[in-house]
Amino acid sequence: MGEVMMTPSQVSAGELLQLIRSGRANTRADLQRATGLSRSTIGARLDVLNRAGWLRHTAGTSTGGRPSHRIVFDPTHASVIAVDLETRHARAAVLDLAGTILAEHTGPLRITDGPDDVLDRLAAWFPDLIGAAGVDATHVRGIGLSVPGPVDWETGRIIEPPIMPGWDRYPVRERLQKAYADHVGTGPDEEPIPVFVDNDANLMALAEHQANHRDSAAFVLVKVSTGIGAGVVVGGDVYRGIDGGAGDIGHIRLHDRLDALCMCGSYGCLAAVASGLALARELSALGFDTASGSDVKRALAEGHPDAIRLAREAGRRAGEVLVTVVTLLNPGVLMLAGDLSGVPFMAGVRELLYQRAMPRTTANLQVVTSRLGDHAGVIGAASMVVEFLYSPDRADARLNRLAL
Repeated sequence: MGEVMMTPSQVSAGELLQLIRSGRANTRADLQRATGLSRSTIGARLDVLNRAGWLRHTAGTSTGGRPSHRIVFDPTHASVIAVDLETRHARAAVLDLAGTILAEHTGPLRITDGPDDVLDRLAAWFPDLIGAAGVDATHVRGIGLSVPGPVDWETGRIIEPPIMPGWDRYPVRERLQKAYADHVGTGPDEEPIPVFVDNDANLMALAEHQANHRDSAAFVLVKVSTGIGAGVVVGGDVYRGIDGGAGDIGHIRLHDRLDALCMCGSYGCLAAVASGLALARELSALGFDTASGSDVKRALAEGHPDAIRLAREAGRRAGEVLVTVVTLLNPGVLMLAGDLSGVPFMAGVRELLYQRAMPRTTANLQVVTSRLGDHAGVIGAASMVVEFLYSPDRADARLNRLAL
């Protein structure tokens, strides 16, 4: 299907920026062809973007061999803070607008200590982090927070998270804004810093898709750590469902394990059988010092036979659920990430997928592991901030304020 030309009268500076950021149009001639705007109008709207400092012009070569000027988004004109909050630790980073990490800090932080304490301690990291990144605090444009629980995207509130006691419907955005103001100062334009919150698997999927799998029209990432969750990217956008519950596959029930009590209070959930926490409990009963998915990861790295056996069986149990997932979504890529995503778990998933799914479903399916590793969460959280702040409507609103 051919590309639809925009109506010229409706093409704003923010729309031009979207074309430039996506790579669909990076010269004045490209912008004219894509929008139907006159050269003078293109020039006027580019001037607005240039005055804001959002563009960079580089020399290039046209198809006719004559010099041309490429217009690209300047990712260094501002920064964002991204936080990947896990159950027992957190990773915080300052990144530029292209997702390049400028500085990062990882430290212990127990999610069970509750939102008020955790968010304030996170914000206490920010001044040193901003200093280490070599950026001015006034250039930080927003904060992205990745959390291990379902999130209502519109409100930014975490909804009934099984492994986050005390966080249900807590005003995370507002509390983190206050903590940032207490430790760093107010946000840009003397307003509260924009804060965005989403589920960790969603943000990891967004980061991995943008970095290495943009050509995959349907992409699924399954994170297996303390719990189990999935992030789905369809047509380049994260699919969240109607209230952020999409991808919560850890609470699909297994018919033959109704004896397994899950942290959500139900019996037989996949997470109660195949998550890092479930395997930690099984290994602990065998005499291992394991209490979480990261402990299981260590046991697997050390090559303990019991850990390898249990991880492969956990992969098979996850595969039982993923057969339905790939049959329903028909993704081009199924990516495994998190503490358990090594060879034994992968082997178990593959075994069940290829045994039970229709050949047509798996014929063009790539089953892979994470390439961004431990940084997927912060890169995805940063991307969430950038995609929102520089969307056409938001960009135009900010440009109008800068012009006042």
